Amino acid sequence: MKNKIPVSINREHVLKLLSKGMRIDGRDLLNYRPISINFEVAGKADGSASVRFGDTYVMVGVKAEIGKPFPDTPGEGVLLVNAEFVPLASPDFEPGPPNEDAIELARVVDRGLRKGEVVDLKELCIVPGEKVWMLWVDIYILDHNGNLMDAAALASLAALMNTKLPEVKVEGEEIIKTGKFKPLNIKDYPIAVTLGKIGESFIVDPLLDEEQLMDCRLTVITTKSGNICALQKSFSGTFSQGDVLKALNIAVEKGKELRDLLFSSFEKFSSSKA
Repeated sequence: MKNKIPVSINREHVLKLLSKGMRIDGRDLLNYRPISINFEVAGKADGSASVRFGDTYVMVGVKAEIGKPFPDTPGEGVLLVNAEFVPLASPDFEPGPPNEDAIELARVVDRGLRKGEVVDLKELCIVPGEKVWMLWVDIYILDHNGNLMDAAALASLAALMNTKLPEVKVEGEEIIKTGKFKPLNIKDYPIAVTLGKIGESFIVDPLLDEEQLMDCRLTVITTKSGNICALQKSFSGTFSQGDVLKALNIAVEKGKELRDLLFSSFEKFSSSKA
């Protein structure tokens, strides 16, 4: 068996490339890998989508159920995000309960959807205090080669755009489904952009090899209007004030880029279904 190259040598090589504006896979620092978005990929779900960032592959299914609202928000529906790191996606993923990485990913995606106000939860209320729509957003990591956060967030938004709810009517204490369906009313389109810092350089859409060399990572989620609705800093390194401002500006611009791709992909999908 060949000896592994020491991480220090890998890092030195990567730093030299970054100083020249290059990445280990030939990309510029702020370029994404090829991205594809597909809708309606799970026939039994109420909404679904898959996203590929190069070799990173994520699928999301949305399931809508009628349930009871939380006591402190009786007039609002419920949106819950879960993430499963499927063992076949990486040698590091193991069966069993979600690990810290899966929990962090689900929480960041959840925060982006809520703070970005993708859905008006009041519109999911059927009978205040009694019956509301509960939306379960289930993320499945099927192939891991870096940047799971952005891929999962984009796939979750795409799946919600593809979600249709059964129309219901209230008769006495009964909730009756009419047999018709209506698209979920999407209010905004928050996009996650993750920036990794290696040395003094920022990169977007990091490969798994690059993630293992990063000093720190910042995920920035922005709305359609360019407002920042969520942030998540990871790893032990630090950002200066100037670093943060630079990262925020990059995230706003790259968010527009990903959002345009999402809209274009959804338009093509909708046209093919017409």
